[in-house]
Amino acid sequence: MKATTVIRLLHLVIPWLTIFFLPKKSFNKFSTVSVFAGILVLVLSTLAIPFKWWTVEGGHFKKLLNDLTFILGPFFIGTLWIFHFTFGSFKKYLAVNAIMDFLFAYPLNYLYQRFNLYRLVKFKPIHIFLFFTSYAWIIYGYQEFFHRNHR
Repeated sequence: MKATTVIRLLHLVIPWLTIFFLPKKSFNKFSTVSVFAGILVLVLSTLAIPFKWWTVEGGHFKKLLNDLTFILGPFFIGTLWIFHFTFGSFKKYLAVNAIMDFLFAYPLNYLYQRFNLYRLVKFKPIHIFLFFTSYAWIIYGYQEFFHRNHR
């Protein structure tokens, strides 16, 4: 089995193993915002094709596999956990998100490219950081709106 396949599987499985420790109430409360966040990342990933922001060896199918393992694994579950621990304290939420976005944009991005999961073309680590940081603002606003209108 290729290293990229193993990494993709681990991206999908490991975050879901942590879900047993998340209170059911938090899962229910924040799953909608996690789905919304996933949709935003899916739109970004779709735009990456015509704009050549990054490429994945193996064509569009492998790119879709890569994107889905990120979205359904660490991104979906990570969003749940971040909201579980920080919702209600916007400053804390922004700080945790900034740290996670930085880790993804720089050291993890470097490792993922070294393991040939993808290759950035017209996208730079700073773009990853800025997109994900802006998404953090958007999804927090979405959750605030959702929370206020569905009590």
